[in-house]
Amino acid sequence: MRALRWHGARDLRFEEVAAPPEPGPHEAVVEVAWCGVCGTDLHEFLEGPHMIRTGPHPLTGARPPLALGHELSGTVVALGAEVPGVAVGDRVAADPVWRCGVCYWCVRGEYHICPKSGSVGLASPGGFADRVTVPIAGLTRLPGNVTDELAAVAEPMAVGLHAVTRAGVRPGDNVLVVGGGPIGVAVVLAARLAGAAGLFVSEPLAARRETLLGIGVTEAYDPRESDVRREVFLRTGRIGPDVVIDATGIPALAAQAVSTVRRGGRVVLAGVGHGNVEIDLGQLVFYERSVLGTLGYNFDIPRVIDLMSTGRLDASPLITGRLPLADGAEVFADLAADRAKHLKVLLTPKGL
Repeated sequence: MRALRWHGARDLRFEEVAAPPEPGPHEAVVEVAWCGVCGTDLHEFLEGPHMIRTGPHPLTGARPPLALGHELSGTVVALGAEVPGVAVGDRVAADPVWRCGVCYWCVRGEYHICPKSGSVGLASPGGFADRVTVPIAGLTRLPGNVTDELAAVAEPMAVGLHAVTRAGVRPGDNVLVVGGGPIGVAVVLAARLAGAAGLFVSEPLAARRETLLGIGVTEAYDPRESDVRREVFLRTGRIGPDVVIDATGIPALAAQAVSTVRRGGRVVLAGVGHGNVEIDLGQLVFYERSVLGTLGYNFDIPRVIDLMSTGRLDASPLITGRLPLADGAEVFADLAADRAKHLKVLLTPKGL
């Protein structure tokens, strides 16, 4: 079969590889319909390895070179065990998180922070291929009214939904989202579902601000031209936002979020960042502000599929490109040169 494999930084190759073997008891094999390009994939392409291990992964045994891609939909072609409600031939979305299943966190249902966890496309060959092996526990059968394309963005939508859940967004809350990329848009859509009254976004790119205004945010600010903290403070009756969710991972913006949220408010860090953050402890203690991290998703993909199926969630604004997998290396090069060109590009091995 064909796969777009990571061999090293700026070294992606579309090449022939062996098809996945028969799945083990905790595995399933899926024929890929669509797979989205994630910012994590792009970081691995640009300067990896970051989340890819150069040695064998402790759960999967996989090591580079391997196909990237973890935001995927497709059709089940083999099951390593029986799965309630899922059969060979079913269209599915896949939760790509490998988990040990026996540690303290897995037993509590917190599989996404299992010490040995890893993701398809980083800890094992991924969805930029004709077929892929995925965790059997992560399969969600697709209703007839959820397309393969929309199912492929259930994973990034689940990241946004999980962040909003962690933030405890309630009906009537005012929410500021820092960063209007794919995860920022997913957070906005999820916060709207949670009943946010005011939805404000800080995003420097004009095209992304236009997209956000098109999906109904209250205001989208260019942080290079506006004092976002002051603007949202004034728009919320001189109180400030109840919740600030950072979707950038930029350390300085995380510190800024703490001084922006209202007294008693909540800051959630959803962007995968690196480096240290300097925070005035007085800003936390004297004003009872809370700061939380959020990682990925935890049984959130089935929730997203249900929301799509019932018509409460339209995630189509996330999808801005659809291209054949054979063009994948060029797609990565284009995104590396200009990330503002797209929110979410989907690749398909089936041709267009």
